[in-house]
Amino acid sequence: MGNWKGQSRGTVLGLRVYVFIINFFGLYASYFVLFFVAFYFLFFAFNSTKSVYYFFRKRLGYSKFRAVLNVYISYFTFGKIQLDRVAIASGLKHKYSFEFDGIGHIENLLEQKKGGILLTAHIGNFNLAKHFFDHKSNHQIVNLVVTDLEHQEIKNYLDSVTGKSAVKLIILKDDLSHIFEMHRALKNNELLVFAADRYTADAKTFTINFMGDPVKFPQGPFKLAARNSIPVLFVHIMREKKFHYHFYAKPYNPEKNDAKNLLKAYLENLEIMLKKYPHQWYNYYDYWNDYS
Repeated sequence: MGNWKGQSRGTVLGLRVYVFIINFFGLYASYFVLFFVAFYFLFFAFNSTKSVYYFFRKRLGYSKFRAVLNVYISYFTFGKIQLDRVAIASGLKHKYSFEFDGIGHIENLLEQKKGGILLTAHIGNFNLAKHFFDHKSNHQIVNLVVTDLEHQEIKNYLDSVTGKSAVKLIILKDDLSHIFEMHRALKNNELLVFAADRYTADAKTFTINFMGDPVKFPQGPFKLAARNSIPVLFVHIMREKKFHYHFYAKPYNPEKNDAKNLLKAYLENLEIMLKKYPHQWYNYYDYWNDYS
């Protein structure tokens, strides 16, 4: 896997622009602006464009022209998801519809009184988790485990615009204090959410084939679940047409509770989601070392 720097695309300045446009021109005008923003990234975010191009060209087998076209669509979709995140939290939730596929598995998981681990990835819009749990469960029990150094700054700004989110954060820290927070959450029968498709430079990793070539993945979430027999769900929140979001939750029921088997099952599920929603893959760097 290429070197991820611990930060995701998207800045507070960009979010300020989106909030301004939504407040003064409305949601549809914001989408119109995205047509031009996506073109800007297509031509001027060279490394990101290159990595997404290789994803469509090499991993999904698209022709050169189709791959370029889909890079643009990917940027446009990413922008829509960022706008949706702001719009829903700013009082426009009524414009959207939400579909729950397997949400009952979360209740079943919590009945085991062991806590639970939800494994997701940098696809779709898991930032909307609060709005799903508001309806079907208690969002107070959800802890997002994050490594993104930029996340806190963006979150603080969004909180100032939309009000503080009730979904809790556990930030991975050098002093390892996050380990105690995670164990405390599990003891309280809470849920830990990991986007397990990236690793940081100092993390222990597994190397396994994913969509055709070997990639490194963090050992932590998979070992934590396997060693402690913590129930696991694969979860994703994906954008569909006409302001519609689809929540997926699939249980992991292994014959042998092993970290590598869990990783393999996670990647099988992730590959299915990527092929169904190829424009919602947001690892904008050289993920497979395609051009290193």
